[in-house]
Parts: sequence; C-alpha cells; structure tokens
Amino acid sequence: MSRQVVRSSKFRHVFGQPAKADQCYEDVRVSQTTWDSGFCAVNPKFMALICEASGGGAFLVLPLGKTGRVDKNVPLVCGHTAPVLDIAWCPHNDNVIASGSEDCTVMVWEIPDGGLVLPLREPVITLEGHTKRVGIVAWHPTAQNVLLSAGCDNVILVWDVGTGAAVLTLGPDVHPDTIYSVDWSRDGALICTSCRDKRVRVIEPRKGTVVAEKDRPHEGTRPVHAVFVSEGKILTTGFSRMSERQVALWDTKHLEEPLSLQELDTSSGVLLPFFDPDTNIVYLCGKGDSSIRYFEITSEAPFLHYLSMFSSKESQRGMGYMPKRGLEVNKCEIARFYKLHERKCEPIAMTVPRKSDLFQEDLYPPTAGPDPALTAEEWLGGRDAGPLLISLKDGYVPPKSRELRVNRGLDSARRRATPEPSGTPSSDTVSRLEEDVRNLNAIVQKLQERLDRLEETVQAK
Repeated sequence: MSRQVVRSSKFRHVFGQPAKADQCYEDVRVSQTTWDSGFCAVNPKFMALICEASGGGAFLVLPLGKTGRVDKNVPLVCGHTAPVLDIAWCPHNDNVIASGSEDCTVMVWEIPDGGLVLPLREPVITLEGHTKRVGIVAWHPTAQNVLLSAGCDNVILVWDVGTGAAVLTLGPDVHPDTIYSVDWSRDGALICTSCRDKRVRVIEPRKGTVVAEKDRPHEGTRPVHAVFVSEGKILTTGFSRMSERQVALWDTKHLEEPLSLQELDTSSGVLLPFFDPDTNIVYLCGKGDSSIRYFEITSEAPFLHYLSMFSSKESQRGMGYMPKRGLEVNKCEIARFYKLHERKCEPIAMTVPRKSDLFQEDLYPPTAGPDPALTAEEWLGGRDAGPLLISLKDGYVPPKSRELRVNRGLDSARRRATPEPSGTPSSDTVSRLEEDVRNLNAIVQKLQERLDRLEETVQAK
C-alpha cells in the first residue's frame, strides 16, 4: 500500500485571524463604483479607502491606530470632480498618496503625520494627460517619484512627479483596448499588463517594446489580472470558457504553455492577486467573495501549491495589502489584509503558528525598505536596481517625514502657482474657506455637547 507524501512547507499552516471589533474601522461608506481595483491602500502609517462622496470623488485617510467608529464629518481628500477609481501609497514616502479618477486626472497628495484635520482639496501636483478616466495608478518600486497611470483611453503614462511631466507614453498601438491591470517587476525594469484584447504583455516601458506576449492565457471573456512573481515568472487570474475561475503560472521565456493551471470555482468575482516576494506566497482575493486563497510558488514542478483558504461570513468589496515593514514580527505575522465591507474596514492578519516569541529569521528575510535605490533621472537613463533591503529583526522604525519636492515651474497644477489678481481671493477659495469654517463650527459644537453631558454626569453623582 503506497502512502501519499505531503510536501514539506513552513507555510502549510498559515491561518487568517480577523481583528476584534474595536480594531476595525466602523461606519465608513465604501465606494459603490463598479471597478476592479482594491479600493483600499495601506502603509505603516495610514489606511486609505475610496468612499462614497456627493458632488465629486473622495477618499478617506486615517492614521492606522485610529480604529473604532469613524465620525460622519471626518475630513476627506476631496479634490477630484468625479469618482476616484484607484489609490496607491508611495513606497518611498509614507505620507504621499496618488489617486486616479473618472475626471481623467491623477493627483498626488501629501498627508500630515497625524492625519487630516480639515478636508484636503489641493493636491501637491495634478497630472493631466489622459483623455478618459484613469483606473490604475502604480508607483515605481525602486525609483524615486516615478508614477505610472493607465486610463480607459488605452494609454499608459509614466510620470516624473518631481516635475509633473509625462516622461514615457505607451499609446493605443500597444494596447488597442481597455487595460485591466498593470504591475511593475521587482526592479522596475519591466511592466506586465493585461488587456481586454485577451493578451498579456511584458513591456520594457523606456523603449516602448513588447518583450513577451501571450494570447488568451484564459479562454473566458471576463477580465484577466497579471502580476510578476519570482524568477521572471508571471501569475494570471482569469476565467475558463465555462466561466470557472482559474489561476495560472507562466514562464516569460516560454509562454506557449503554462507551468501550472488550476481551476478554483464558478464564482463571478474577478480575482485580485497579491504577491509577497519574501515568502513566495500569492494571495487571491475575489471581489464579492468572502474568502482569501493563498498559494506557494516554488522553482520545481508543479510550481504552484495550494496552501489554504481564509473564509468569513461577509463578502468583500475591496482589499488593501500592508507592506512587510508594517507587520508585527513578534507575532509571526507574514501578511495583513484590510477587507472592505459595505460599512466597515476589517484587518485580517495572516500568521504562521510558532511557539517561540523570538525573531523568526526564516519567515522574515531582508525586505524592501523605504529608501529609493535610484533617482527618476537614473532610471530614465537606463539604470535598474533592486529595492534597498532592511532587516526587521529589531522591528521597523519609520524614518522622519520627508517632504515631496515638486518643481513648481513645471507643475501642471498651475492653479496653485497662479497669483490672484490685486490680492483678492477667488470665489472658489472663499467658498472653500467658508466650508472649512462650517466644519470647524460643527466640531466645536460636538465638543461642547460632550462637555455639557460630562458636567451633567458629574453633577448627578
């Protein structure tokens, strides 16, 4: 009688642990927009999520520790004139976030350390170049101030945020239809895209050349998402001809056949992949699902190994993924997700069960730190570099806040640089100041009501 040999892996028993109620963000109005992005972005300082807003687009930014019930008058980032579709924190500055919107613009914002006290309407810079809505924003992983945006005009623009200029353009000749996903390689030399024309492409953005291309990685008609994983491989999620959800692993040098192709289920939600290069684990989160599946990628056949699945009762409207430097290493936490419900954001910790409280070096190899390896000019000049690595052994200590320097002479947000004639503020400026005053008055009134209640309680005693 033959015995089945179970593959040895230190990640076989990874389990998901949802946060307690007081560690969640309650009473948030998550955006109802139908768009396949995560709607949430997190870093070691802040949690940001795209929320419902009347008369334009807005997103909420809260300090990570400010959990519990969120005040309905909490200040928002609200400079867009149409719904926000995607947000992304800068990997080299935890106070800087980019947003793409249906108003065809990309805006870059600077959040003060303690969070917002008043609504933030003026971005550091506005990047204008798309002619249709902007659905994807992605920062370069190693070069400073380099930001990619993809719009429904089938154009990818690479921006130097320091000057506000679009330094690279991949036009509709590269992508003839809607772009579903864009992902940078670990050193930022290549990008991987999936498109409505049912092709996945690996592109060298500085030359504008397609390095590799795969037609119909999945036979179905629903959107495909693609990300770079380890050793030059690509992982794709999509649908079969029978509308079954699939995950596939590809070698970019041999795209004829997948290294691995697995069918998952028949749900209709698009699977968003999140890859951790330190552990070689990929997490699949489906919009509308109530589960997170995770797989380990190895260099030997069958390459893609199913580990487990975290399930809960409520479905997810979006998902945020914490960078490794924001995790609690003393609890053996290897990933943390921020699951968006309809009215709540719930952190979910992925943990490896270990008995020892000591630092587990095998779980935490040196990881990408907050310092850029290259300047924008060096990267545009042809240089590539992997991320500058840091050790998490003594815990991560965030660096001091860095100011985002923008050359105003080339800033496309010319409204901020234009002086008002004869020193008189414009009607827009006056109306914004009046609204800020009204918000401050509402806050003062609430504080006064709380003081009155406290005095009544003291008198009663």
